[in-house]
Amino acid sequence: MKNLSSPEKGITLKIAILGAGNVGQALARKWAVAGHEITLGVRNPGSEKIAALLTDMPDISAIFVKEAANIAEVILIALPIPAVVEVLKQIENLAGKIVIDATNAVFQKPAPYHHTFEAVLAMTGCMDVVKCFNSTGFENMANPQYGEMFADMFMAGSSSKAKLVASKLAMDAGFAECYDFGGDDKVGLLEQFALNWINLAIMQKQGRTMAFKVLKR
Repeated sequence: MKNLSSPEKGITLKIAILGAGNVGQALARKWAVAGHEITLGVRNPGSEKIAALLTDMPDISAIFVKEAANIAEVILIALPIPAVVEVLKQIENLAGKIVIDATNAVFQKPAPYHHTFEAVLAMTGCMDVVKCFNSTGFENMANPQYGEMFADMFMAGSSSKAKLVASKLAMDAGFAECYDFGGDDKVGLLEQFALNWINLAIMQKQGRTMAFKVLKR
């Protein structure tokens, strides 16, 4: 892993994004533009769907999940909750890597675990795990700008190393700040925070093009 003690622009990371849904695609595009080496880890890299995606994203490649995890320094999990445990069984060992959990287990859990963060710690041997990129919709990851302001991102976890990487990647995606919710014990709180966005944007019909911004006086 590169030295990110001072996360400056120009540092290139090898990032595997597990999942090719809206969140994975949005962050893949932003991070590729920022100069990172992006690989999508998918179930069927030869499918027509993936071929169409890669046509639109020529700087990004797609391979099988286990292979993508093996070559990456940083792994973003952007999977549907029902697929989490089965995918982690394929990966086996992520010791020495950084894992970013971008999922939300607010309506369904990756049983027998409470959330993906807990599953990663229990199943993969990875100790550098951070919850991030879960608190807003993919539209804000594709474009976090609102007029002259930029939306904020949020993270939680006890690994300072993983938080440093998540913060840098949040900046690379165009967010103004990446606020720290606290340690592993705050992961559930951050998922509940995400539920606030889901409630306002979708359930209360405020629209998906809304974002959270921390204002200070």
